[in-house]
Amino acid sequence: MMKNKKPLQMGWFCPTIGDTTAFGDPSQSIPQSLDHFEKVTLAAEQAGFEYMLIPVSAVCWDAWVTASYLAARSKKIKMLVALKPGHVHPVTQAKMISTFDQLTNGRICINLIAGVSEKDSYAEGQLVAKEDRYDQLLEEVELMKRLWTEEGVEHQGRYFHTHGPKIIPKTVQKPHPDFYLGGGSEQAAEISAKHSKVHLFWGDYPARIKEQIDEMRERAAKYGRADEIEFAMRLQIICRESEEEAWAAADSLIAGAENSDLAATVKLAGESSSVASQRVAELSKTVGRKMTPHLWTGITEVRPGAGVAVVGNPQQVADQLMEFVEAGCSGFCLSGYPHHEEAERFGRLVMPLLRTN
Repeated sequence: MMKNKKPLQMGWFCPTIGDTTAFGDPSQSIPQSLDHFEKVTLAAEQAGFEYMLIPVSAVCWDAWVTASYLAARSKKIKMLVALKPGHVHPVTQAKMISTFDQLTNGRICINLIAGVSEKDSYAEGQLVAKEDRYDQLLEEVELMKRLWTEEGVEHQGRYFHTHGPKIIPKTVQKPHPDFYLGGGSEQAAEISAKHSKVHLFWGDYPARIKEQIDEMRERAAKYGRADEIEFAMRLQIICRESEEEAWAAADSLIAGAENSDLAATVKLAGESSSVASQRVAELSKTVGRKMTPHLWTGITEVRPGAGVAVVGNPQQVADQLMEFVEAGCSGFCLSGYPHHEEAERFGRLVMPLLRTN
């Protein structure tokens, strides 16, 4: 087993969409509430996770307000908050982020999102096409970086104008908070190569991830960032004391959910223009749902987005994760159901194994 040269950067997911112990049984759902979000956050912090991913979608609670509350209720964990292009002017957005950064002493990082569904984008008043949203996102990121590091910024772009605004307070993190980006399209890869601290991959075969990392480093080299950009995996976790218990929990999690509303939503996501969603739909057809002995696609059938799971006992889960480290990843952004319990279990059973590698 390859020895990890520096500590892995570990993130957990806050289920502002709601939580569950069984997708097919509505009585097992855990409704959206600040109490539950706080419980998940504190469990993740106690387990040793460095950051908390706050999602953004039409059915999630507002990411910025939720993240502010959770940062105030926790002590160390950072908030990874989504930024969607065109929703907040970059001057206001830059000031929001720098204020958050000051109030939490540097506990914020930014998740760049452009590839949300066309239907949701239109409903929210974003009328430009997906390809144009990436252009808008790029302009927004580059403008905010200038606003944080320069004075009297004059900018006349395709989407935004500024004429010497003041950004007060300054950021704690220098030169600015880190950017994360996850996406499979050409435009997403190019923005990430140019600006991301961390590029997030959804679950796939480790060998394929290695190929994509090599490609991303070549892209980043064009901007002199081949050694700066890092890579992480967005995965689900189903870990139990024994392998048998883990697989029983996996089967129970999706039992009876094949005809649910969520399953229908997943099917539509796989038919969308999102490259990442199309890849998930392709992986979901794996025979027996097993990509490897411990990479499982079952959750992709009932959850849109990143649904590939690592299933097994603590050592099996750690070994599967280390295959991605050997492929070039330096961290993970994880989920598990229900999220407070899986975070505690992962911290107790798996985290010590990762730290010894």
